[in-house]
Amino acid sequence: MAAVALGVPSVRGVPRRAATPGGRPRPATPLLVDRYGRVARDLRVSITTACSLRCTYCMPAEGLPLVPRDELMTPEEIGRLVGIGVRDLGIRDIRFTGGEPLMRRDLEEIIGAARTAADDGMAASAPTSAERVRIAMTSNALGLDKRVGALVAAGLDRVNVSLDTVNREAFATLTRRDRLDDVLKGIRAALAAGLAPVKINAVLLPETLTGAADLLAWAVEHGCNLRFIEEMPLDADGQWTRDDVVSAADLLGVLGSRFRLTPAGREDPSAPAEEWLVDDGPATVGIIASVTRSFCGACDRTRLTAEGTVRSCLFGNEETDLKALLRNGATDDEVGDAWRAAMWAKPRAHGSDAVELAADAFAQTERSMGAIGG
Repeated sequence: MAAVALGVPSVRGVPRRAATPGGRPRPATPLLVDRYGRVARDLRVSITTACSLRCTYCMPAEGLPLVPRDELMTPEEIGRLVGIGVRDLGIRDIRFTGGEPLMRRDLEEIIGAARTAADDGMAASAPTSAERVRIAMTSNALGLDKRVGALVAAGLDRVNVSLDTVNREAFATLTRRDRLDDVLKGIRAALAAGLAPVKINAVLLPETLTGAADLLAWAVEHGCNLRFIEEMPLDADGQWTRDDVVSAADLLGVLGSRFRLTPAGREDPSAPAEEWLVDDGPATVGIIASVTRSFCGACDRTRLTAEGTVRSCLFGNEETDLKALLRNGATDDEVGDAWRAAMWAKPRAHGSDAVELAADAFAQTERSMGAIGG
């Protein structure tokens, strides 16, 4: 097995002011706009690289190197960045990721700080608006049954659960842990706590394709919204090849042999998942064709790593260290300006500014998905 590193960004600090393809300067807007006209309103916040599973497409068997505790963002720092994002930059959706967020013992405190900051930010930026910033979490659900009540009380609105199969043997092989029953217990607890609709994220893999229809049947039965995701080259071992990708077309063929699928489009233009009605609805299944049907042109995401650096693109290696600015006494305005500059330099697609880029061509990234956050 190849050696695995946590990854070191190629650039730290505030990036240079980039020009548009036509040479125009950044427009005078407080929003997180980039050179291609996209506006980031969806914030993904990774809070740890630790995980309780070892999925083969995400982590090596020994796991990823852990970020030292004093280098992780604190709940207070996360709350401050969320407040800046909502009040000053137009952020309207927040999702906590990892690694596995439940590995943070202070997760309830993090959610609470984000909830307070988001509510205060909305009151300051849009005092007459009834809109509420949605706070969600992507999790493997291990241990969620024990904490979901406190998380909801702290301000959690939604949960996405990563689950690739409901076959116990296949799950144990894929995750290197025999914990399927515990994951299902966590999902049931989320539903009982009122976090419906619970979304299930399943990575499309050759070894789980034959069980995809069983997973969809389970999701429909339990009232969960299932979304399949094409595997991207963000594995820690660097073993991804285009030949191994199970495409959306392959999946539709398998699901179509058991269910009647009717195209339903996307819930909004920037949503990555294309939806299909299952047997005329109301149940749906989504497919995120991140490799074969690129949706970079409508991307509205900005990402913070567990160390507090902002990444404008999953495949762009430049990072801007906002946590360092916070700890060095920067004002909110200075932090916001650095964040805007980072997003202005966002690549066109898959980490590249190339005008002609194949849908399945990706820039080489120095960090895996587990280190970046989904």
